[in-house]
Amino acid sequence: MRRNYLIWVFGLLFAVASCSFTTKTFNDPNKDKTLIELVSYVLENGHFDAKEIDDAFSREVYKDYLETLDPLKRYFYASDIKEFQKYEDQIDDQIHNKDLTFFELTYQRLTERMEDTEALYQEILADPFDFSKEEWISTDYKNQPYVQNREEMKERWRQQLKLSTIGTFHEKKKEQERMLEEDPDYVAKSDAELEVEAREVTRTTMAESVDIMKDMERRDWFSVYVNAIVEEFDPHTNYFPPQDKDRFDIAMSGQLEGIGARLQKRMDVIKIMEVISGGPAWRGNELEVGDEILKVRQEDEEQAVSVVGMRLDDAVDLIKGPKGTVVELTVRKVDGSVEEIYITRDVVEIEETYAKTSIVEKDGQSFGVINLPKFYFNMEDYTDRNAASDVEKDIRRLKEQGMDGLVLDLRNNGGGSLKTVVDIAGLFIEEGPIVQVKSKMDGRDILKDRNKEVLWDGPLVILVNELSASASEILAAAMQDYQRGIVIGSKQTYGKGTVQNVLDLNRWVRNSDFDLGALKITTQKFYRISGGSTQLEGVKSDVVVPDRYSYIDIGEKDQENPLPWDQIEPASYEIWNGFNDFDEIVERSKQRMSENQLLKLIDENARWIQEQRENNTFPLRYEDYVAEIETNNEQLKRFESLSDYTSSLEFKSLPYEAAQFEQDTVLAEKRQRWHESLSQDVYMEEAIHVLEDLHAASQATRSEWANVRED
Repeated sequence: MRRNYLIWVFGLLFAVASCSFTTKTFNDPNKDKTLIELVSYVLENGHFDAKEIDDAFSREVYKDYLETLDPLKRYFYASDIKEFQKYEDQIDDQIHNKDLTFFELTYQRLTERMEDTEALYQEILADPFDFSKEEWISTDYKNQPYVQNREEMKERWRQQLKLSTIGTFHEKKKEQERMLEEDPDYVAKSDAELEVEAREVTRTTMAESVDIMKDMERRDWFSVYVNAIVEEFDPHTNYFPPQDKDRFDIAMSGQLEGIGARLQKRMDVIKIMEVISGGPAWRGNELEVGDEILKVRQEDEEQAVSVVGMRLDDAVDLIKGPKGTVVELTVRKVDGSVEEIYITRDVVEIEETYAKTSIVEKDGQSFGVINLPKFYFNMEDYTDRNAASDVEKDIRRLKEQGMDGLVLDLRNNGGGSLKTVVDIAGLFIEEGPIVQVKSKMDGRDILKDRNKEVLWDGPLVILVNELSASASEILAAAMQDYQRGIVIGSKQTYGKGTVQNVLDLNRWVRNSDFDLGALKITTQKFYRISGGSTQLEGVKSDVVVPDRYSYIDIGEKDQENPLPWDQIEPASYEIWNGFNDFDEIVERSKQRMSENQLLKLIDENARWIQEQRENNTFPLRYEDYVAEIETNNEQLKRFESLSDYTSSLEFKSLPYEAAQFEQDTVLAEKRQRWHESLSQDVYMEEAIHVLEDLHAASQATRSEWANVRED
């Protein structure tokens, strides 16, 4: 599951293109067989660097698939693996023959083992844990063998459950100590009583986990199998079943049509976890966090449908719907009362998706900050709201406030639309190439800004980190190659230099009653205008600063099956001539950073975090557990000043947004928290210093130009 998470976070860069191999049709009445045949066909014909589906491919799918099914090795036995192994070299043949034997075997066996597990953990949690016994647990499950029998399986589960329980037990002990200090009359509980409570928390957590697993149907596990196949081509090629495709569209556009609430299933109950600011539920002010949804009725139906015990995905499908339609929710309120609430669905904008802007005054100068979480766009209609149009609006608003320099914050930005990158880069240069794209069939293409207008010709700083990926890297690389702005951040960015297309698989199927979903497939690689790929190598910052990710393996080079780095001939472009002393300004920033004591402490903290992540052995005796925590706490005291740091900078919203705060207190609170974090951000502080230097240099350059004209 970890690989899929990384793919969602860092896998976003898309071009809109059609396929040139759409003549073949698929008509097997079995949906799963059709899907396997179709996916393999599209991969072999459309992938940028297609692999041969052979025995070596089969072995890799086999390994990764089983790791995904049972990463902690707490379901399958060694005997199961022995039975599975005869298929290790046969998956390629089964793909070609539309044979699902291996999948069916693993699915049925996993289902059986999960049923066994429910009784197993209940059996273990029926008895108290002995926290006085000296023992240790290794969480390096990848290098551990599969268990031989039920006794070994029970012991593996016992250790895992004990590790979970001892943590809760410790928290309850510390909480009780605080209560005793605050209230002399507080009646303390015995360790035995606290152990019972801690064990009950573990039981509840396990029950919720099992409930989630039970909600997964055969179709969900089949999607896991298909993804084990497609991800062998590269880490950004993924299969989306229909519901996941909907979520993906929402993530890319930042919009959905529904009621505007985030839901979560706890046991059999679906609860409201958040009411999205500005959405229909928020405007109606009847639904609140903690409410439980019992039934859902559509406006054109007489009967309401109970959602108690329903899969969360299925309940969400019932609740969301087209703009303008009405849905009736039967809700158990937080106070226990039951109400019917009518909500007219509408377009809901996920505010966290979109660019946000702030301004800061320093020594009589104004500097703008635009934080861009992703390069969002509507895959159905690019003219709808997108990252480029929003950034353009924000720059115009900042210029109205007399902006003297701009920070574009791309930290943690995982990517998005290729077109929005080109459009945004074009706001900062007269015209010229932005990125080069190479495809298997069409060769090299140079994507250019053809608009001579420069919306912002002043000082520019780009902030990046190890999680700036894909589209972020294109923009940072272009600004760096043009020497249009200074890139400040990690040693290198994520290193994703590939382009994906999302293909609707239903286009190949005629007169079908089933929805096959979509395939996100790598079809191109992109290159800097200077010729080098960002694949694996990323973008190297002009000014390198340490951060908490500095020593953690999270880049493209740390994923499985990444495409290689290469380079092509450079495009023709001219370096921006708006600044004097560009290199000197970079060196000045480097000097400031090298003398910054806070950054030295951040580097120490990053190394310590790496050490903690590499530790996979933990004590299960309470005395040892507490000793380890105390040792870690002593280490953490060295880093407490990191959270106490604050600069003298005060950030504020632009007037148009500040006017919204009276009506939208949620937005006001979000912006206040963001502004506070900016004032505590040493990287942002240095970005403002660099803008000051660039502003002085640009003013000097303008004076020189003026003198030349006078002469």
